[in-house]
Amino acid sequence: MSSGTQASRQRPVIAVVGATATGKSALAVTLAQRLSGEVVNADALQFYRGMDIGTAKTMPAEQQGVPHHLLDVLDVTEEASVAAFQAQARELFAQIRGRGRTPILVGGSGLYVRAALDVLEFPPTDPAVRAEVEAELAARGAAALRAELAAVDAASAQNVRDERRLVRALEVHRITGRPFSAFMPQRQTHPDVAPAVQIGLQIDRAVLHERIAARVHAMVDAGLAEEVRRLEAAGLREGRTASRAIGYAPFLAVQDGEITEAEAIEQTIVATRRFARRQETWFRADPRVHWVEALAEDVVEQALAVL
Repeated sequence: MSSGTQASRQRPVIAVVGATATGKSALAVTLAQRLSGEVVNADALQFYRGMDIGTAKTMPAEQQGVPHHLLDVLDVTEEASVAAFQAQARELFAQIRGRGRTPILVGGSGLYVRAALDVLEFPPTDPAVRAEVEAELAARGAAALRAELAAVDAASAQNVRDERRLVRALEVHRITGRPFSAFMPQRQTHPDVAPAVQIGLQIDRAVLHERIAARVHAMVDAGLAEEVRRLEAAGLREGRTASRAIGYAPFLAVQDGEITEAEAIEQTIVATRRFARRQETWFRADPRVHWVEALAEDVVEQALAVL
């Protein structure tokens, strides 16, 4: 094997991470142009065909000729799988390095980034057990199941925010006898993955809130309501992942006459700001992330200096 081939296979994966609306996609494209790179998407909602406006998906014109992977790979009726993404992302890393190019992972879905880069064991699933827990949820209510989970897995009981994750945590415990939290990622690089360099984009909180509000209004102006109507015809309501997406659920409620468009806009802004705070908390907890100022004129040079 030539030294050049060995070097290409050891090219680090560059991960561009951080909160929504910080400019991750644009930086990833610029870095790809500078470093002969290809972009691998790690935003779970951008996997979905047709979910373009509401996810701020990088469209062909914005890609500027840079190859992008794992965009538009699922129908809205399908459920995103972290396990499937892990295998796909790592295979893409190998293929990109095999072409002598640099893999650039980009996205704000923290668990997906961790799955691609870190040791992460996926707990098993059993449809019968899940159905049993879902039946208990309907009969006993979320409070009773959360109390049951707290008795066997206090960490998960404290962290799960919705009924779907509550059911999953109990399902995993009943199948394995282990707490769901035991399957969370470790802060270390997986030995089968090339070395990784993580670049985080940071913005002052107040400025980020302004950017989020402006982005949501721009999405509405670009036709978010019409996009939701098209996706509803394609089965959006049946999709367990897609139907709950920020922005899409409120505009489905508008169609149902439950809220006004103005209320949907406000709900989307508030939910996006909360999501951004969770993203910041997740990535700030990882000491491997090198932070740069997203709005600095020399942000590209800052990122290249990290590399």
